[in-house]
Amino acid sequence: MRAERIERQNLYSEVTGRIIAELEEGRLPWVQRWDSAACGCSMPQNAGTGRKYSGINVLILWAEVVHRGFGSQRWLTYRQAAAAGGNVRRGEKGTIICYADRFTPKAEAESARGEDREARQVAFLKRFTVFNVEQCEGLPDAFTPDAAVVDPVLAIADADALIAASGARFQIGGGEAFYSPGHDFVQVPPQAAFPEPINWYRTALHELGHWTGHDSRLDRDQKGRFGSEAYAKEELVALSGQSAPPATLQ
Repeated sequence: MRAERIERQNLYSEVTGRIIAELEEGRLPWVQRWDSAACGCSMPQNAGTGRKYSGINVLILWAEVVHRGFGSQRWLTYRQAAAAGGNVRRGEKGTIICYADRFTPKAEAESARGEDREARQVAFLKRFTVFNVEQCEGLPDAFTPDAAVVDPVLAIADADALIAASGARFQIGGGEAFYSPGHDFVQVPPQAAFPEPINWYRTALHELGHWTGHDSRLDRDQKGRFGSEAYAKEELVALSGQSAPPATLQ
């Protein structure tokens, strides 16, 4: 058990180090330059199962797609590529991502049955390596479909629908964007104040991320002052909120 905790801590440190390295290079992992990428902004998924990746894996795989010029958001493990009749090209470097889940140890399950209580689950985290389908050869056509063309007009319409469906109270005007926990409203400048329309939506979704933390919703600590750990954690929540919706809406 102690070894598992150490492995989990090492993995957290490794992922944190990768994000810090991105920031030191002047890149924000949650804001990728999709206009210059070889494929559009969509959720990365496993080409074998069709399951979409989640959590920190999304940021890791997005960064790889942009910086390595991949034209697909589809990924496979080495074994999955082989099972599909293909293979990973020699010399290709994989991308390490994380898998988190819970399980019930056999001894705990038996003990819980004897004591007529619910068994306690144990969280675990492990790392594994995936390869973009463009790093593979011999895969069936179904594993490497043509990249979907993203319609920015439709994406913005979906973002409008998401904002409306949230029920959040938006006030449009002024020169600043913020969320007021005390009065429970979001304020953003008018769209005309943004040279690029997408940046208005990024800002609106960022503040909507803060809105979810109100004590009547997810009840997060929003009292942290600028520079504090609490403030930084809340900003990370909002930053992830502004990056994920545009991809998940497509």
